[in-house]
Amino acid sequence: MKIHEYQGKEILRKFGVATPRGIPCFSVDEAVKAAEQLGGNIWVVKAQIHAGGRGKGGGVKLARSLDEVRQHAGSILGMQLKTHQTGPEGQQVRRLLIEDGADIKKEYYVAALTDRATQKVAMMASSEGGMDIEEVAHKTPEKIIKVFVDPLVGLTDTQARELAEGIGVPAASQAQAIDTFKKLYTCYMETDASLAEINPLILEGNGNIKALDAKFNFDSNALYRQPEIVAYRDLDEEDADEIEASKFDLAYISLDGNIGCLVNGAGLAMATMDTIKLFGAEPANFLDVGGGATTEKVTEAFKLMLKNPKVKGILVNIFGGIMKCDTIATGIVAAARETHLSVPLVVRMKGTNEDLGKQILAASGLPIIAADTMAEAATRIVAAVK
Repeated sequence: MKIHEYQGKEILRKFGVATPRGIPCFSVDEAVKAAEQLGGNIWVVKAQIHAGGRGKGGGVKLARSLDEVRQHAGSILGMQLKTHQTGPEGQQVRRLLIEDGADIKKEYYVAALTDRATQKVAMMASSEGGMDIEEVAHKTPEKIIKVFVDPLVGLTDTQARELAEGIGVPAASQAQAIDTFKKLYTCYMETDASLAEINPLILEGNGNIKALDAKFNFDSNALYRQPEIVAYRDLDEEDADEIEASKFDLAYISLDGNIGCLVNGAGLAMATMDTIKLFGAEPANFLDVGGGATTEKVTEAFKLMLKNPKVKGILVNIFGGIMKCDTIATGIVAAARETHLSVPLVVRMKGTNEDLGKQILAASGLPIIAADTMAEAATRIVAAVK
């Protein structure tokens, strides 16, 4: 789960991390009132979408008068903001953040994240804040400093100082930076985040350290114990089909291909998508029905896939362990009939009650193409689609 920048800053402030003053807005008039409330003579008008690169896409503007606040708010609200993280279709801007201007002397990057390679929590920092960290990692990896944190100990002063010194924070501001890093780590742990990122973290002209942006990703499996974070969820920023899938406990992600995939188990789903690509086609989705699929879940899965006009065929790849093949077969037959399936369907089943499942499919009278191996299944669905 992701949240907006202004929501991330609310969380950071709860943990004692300094941020600029800001007010979220949903209309141009609200934006002008927010600027009046903040006072001063310079403000930043920021689009709020769940994607980075907003400044490059024209979603962040500096205003030096209330008229400019009104002008920028009017041009940004409702725009289809395209960044490197939204894809070519972009994302509609429905919210703004009006914020105090900042006296930026230097920009840094810092993040706490789950590092899957080492299976540890990593604190990562760079002197190259405000840029795409992926670009920095690719071109100048030496400018990224990492420390790995023992969760029983937490981020130590020594580790935090290593980060601060490593990215060149001036000596007079290092105590503030160390304090900020430790608070960011605590925030990451206590909110069940998988990513807590500040980019940029700024050094102001007066030597203060402040979070100028905030990006959070949260572990969806832990949201049951984070009701305050769940309340931040903005469904307008999420794929409508993925929201619908979550109602039926289906793990679904839309992709750009033309072959729908229905699989049980995330690892098998990934392998199925790889196999489709290996045989010359592209998957239209990731869809894991899990180990407790029912006829209803399979039917909803078919409906989701078939809502996508790009889908020209469906590949079902089931390994029956806890999930029995006959249960899935019954669901497939019911789903095919209810949705009046008109695209080719290839089914591969292995495992518990495999023979019974195949009998149910064969007796259905539906034009289902059977396959025994993954290679055979991928070959047949690719051929059927072509």
